[in-house]
Amino acid sequence: MYLMRIGAPGAEKPVVRLDETHYVDVSDLTPDFDERFFGAGGTALLAGPVADRVDRGEVHAFAGERVGAPIARPHQILCIGLNYSDHAAETGQAVPGEPILFTKSPNTLIGPYDEVRIPRGATKTDWEVELGIVIGRRTSYLDAIEEAADAIAGYCVVNDVSERAFQMERGGQWSKGKSAETFNPAGPWLVTPDEIPDVRDLGMWLDVNGVRRQTGTTKTMIFDPYVIVHHLSQFMVLEPGDLINTGTPPGVGMGFKPPIWLQPGDVMELGIDGLGRQRQTVVGPR
Repeated sequence: MYLMRIGAPGAEKPVVRLDETHYVDVSDLTPDFDERFFGAGGTALLAGPVADRVDRGEVHAFAGERVGAPIARPHQILCIGLNYSDHAAETGQAVPGEPILFTKSPNTLIGPYDEVRIPRGATKTDWEVELGIVIGRRTSYLDAIEEAADAIAGYCVVNDVSERAFQMERGGQWSKGKSAETFNPAGPWLVTPDEIPDVRDLGMWLDVNGVRRQTGTTKTMIFDPYVIVHHLSQFMVLEPGDLINTGTPPGVGMGFKPPIWLQPGDVMELGIDGLGRQRQTVVGPR
């Protein structure tokens, strides 16, 4: 299934996307795609009712509604740094021996077509197309990597927008450069794992102002989604609906010589095979 949330910010309703033009409204079955929904095994419970509604012709046409993030604000957004071998080479840093973990404020989450705002004092705002993992059940201390698949509700496109000066030049932890408002566009939909032949073989790309900047594949991930979920479960409890950003391929702005930084008016377009595409316009500080 393809889960979406459509409507104004703060008033999104949950739907299941059928194709480019039609969806099934499931807002009477669940108020939102949130921690409670995923924790109750919601994706599996929706399959039957959605099929019944399709058979009865109870479908709706998209009518230009705003598309929100495919999940409600999560308990936490966890991020993995330097997780693509070709991106690590681009930055001149060694391939990490285990996943590099940092966090991102959950209130950075926005829709895939919403504006991205450069924060006050920023000078080096950057882009990062990434595969997002959404956790499907409360998870801790997984015994084996193979168990991680059952803990994953689905995958989505995310743009891990970053302010490199805050991240690398202001001391402390990377989160300072990752947690400005609007810094985590997600969606347009959450794709359940059964719809993806191999999550470790997905092409991904990002353009800025129509120029291709990132081209990559999840094949070059150092730690794949199952390794990541297993690893994180050893250090914390993962809650249903948590979002994990899994790292970016080469082509980020700081990797160019000279570096390229986002400016107001720039347009980012990005996508991952089978997971949809995003488009954001960059705006200045408020």
